[in-house]
Amino acid sequence: MREITKFYINGEWVSPAGNRTMDVINPANEEVSGHVALGDAADVDRAVAAAKTAFESYSATSQKDRLELLQAIIAAYQGRMNDLAEAMTLEMGAPKWLSSTAQAGSALAHFAEAAKVLENFEFERQSGNYTLRREPIGVCGLITPWNWPVNQIACKLAPALAVGCTSVWKPSELAPYSAQVFMEVLHEAGVPAGVVNLVHGDGPSVGAAISAHPDIDMVSFTGSTRAGIAVAQAAAPTIKRVAQELGGKSANIILDDLQGEDFAKAVSGGMQSMCINSGQSCNAPSRMLVPASRMDEAADIAAAVANGVKVADPSADGMVMGPVISGNQWNKIQDLMEIAIKEGARVAAGGPGRPEGLNRGYYVRPTVFADVTNDMTIAREEVFGPVLVMIGYEDEADAVTIANDTPYGLAAYVSGADADRVADVAAKMRAGQVVLNGAGLDMSAPFGGYKQSGNGREWGAHGFEEYLETKAVIGA
Repeated sequence: MREITKFYINGEWVSPAGNRTMDVINPANEEVSGHVALGDAADVDRAVAAAKTAFESYSATSQKDRLELLQAIIAAYQGRMNDLAEAMTLEMGAPKWLSSTAQAGSALAHFAEAAKVLENFEFERQSGNYTLRREPIGVCGLITPWNWPVNQIACKLAPALAVGCTSVWKPSELAPYSAQVFMEVLHEAGVPAGVVNLVHGDGPSVGAAISAHPDIDMVSFTGSTRAGIAVAQAAAPTIKRVAQELGGKSANIILDDLQGEDFAKAVSGGMQSMCINSGQSCNAPSRMLVPASRMDEAADIAAAVANGVKVADPSADGMVMGPVISGNQWNKIQDLMEIAIKEGARVAAGGPGRPEGLNRGYYVRPTVFADVTNDMTIAREEVFGPVLVMIGYEDEADAVTIANDTPYGLAAYVSGADADRVADVAAKMRAGQVVLNGAGLDMSAPFGGYKQSGNGREWGAHGFEEYLETKAVIGA
């Protein structure tokens, strides 16, 4: 049983102002695995005061000093990789193979990329009769989700620290264990007192207090579009900067010039991606667009992949898929599946209910819905589970129209035999990141969305911009 009873404020582990706690549920077995204290506005006030005081000195540190701090964090983080992986397996059900590689490894990669960018980042340059200065924006409120918990804090905190900002961080109350270990890493690395402060809590209390606080200069939020709206509304009276990475319903266009093994590889790869992290990724390629005349062929390929996925306890060895995060999330997924069936979608694999042999835990059957139309609920709403919808298109123009017909615009995917054609289709996609022919992630590429998928960008040099103000010193 893990007990998270302290917050980290001004370089010390301190008791909360109140006495609220919450059970932390292990999604693999629905049992209580520990408890986390929940903060309130008074805790946020203490954390903000500490960050505001620390900003005066930390913002004046040299580029060299901040680079050395990032390198110290990287070294300390490497020593706690196993602890972080174990925490994420317990709190969010990430399988061991995933928590120890992509989940834990992604945060390390973000800090390494930030250090690389910082080495040569130009904070000041002369232009005509003025000096252009890039200065840290101030105290930052960082609100992170449960689905990629250490990845999401790393891609916010690494650039904030690199440019000289101080922070108040609220991790998801559903994933407090990895946050605790991460904060211990920062303490061990020697992050100065007040530079990073951690307050556990829920959105209506801690999240709202961070968003509205007059001494917080910017908020970086990752989560649902619904919650993002609430953050923006709370932040509006203080005119603070708000950077958001929100939901997605990403289109994956399989062009009609792919044949044979290449077609099968593109379709199967798309379904495999839907099962990573149990489909709980905002950029998951959840809408697969295939030539209407090849719907049955594509559905059979995707179904074979779905039926071959081993769903098991996340502590099991091997390439298994674990549960989704909570009972609420499981119920939402089931409801959306039932609606899809009522609206006429064809179940090609999976469907409602738990996988065979799993009677406890929030496990979802890897599911393929074929013959979906883009006006169906399952094609419009973010499911956040291992559920692929397959939509037929008539020609390339139709595919692009369907792909862009969504309130979201976080990511998009295009696969085809002709590289020029693939690039041309990508140029027409209304999304912040377009992946061509299954290319891997690039931590230096900007990540963020169009439309209701958010604003601003994270990762690499582009992530630095969110934490900087621009000053023109004229006559210098």
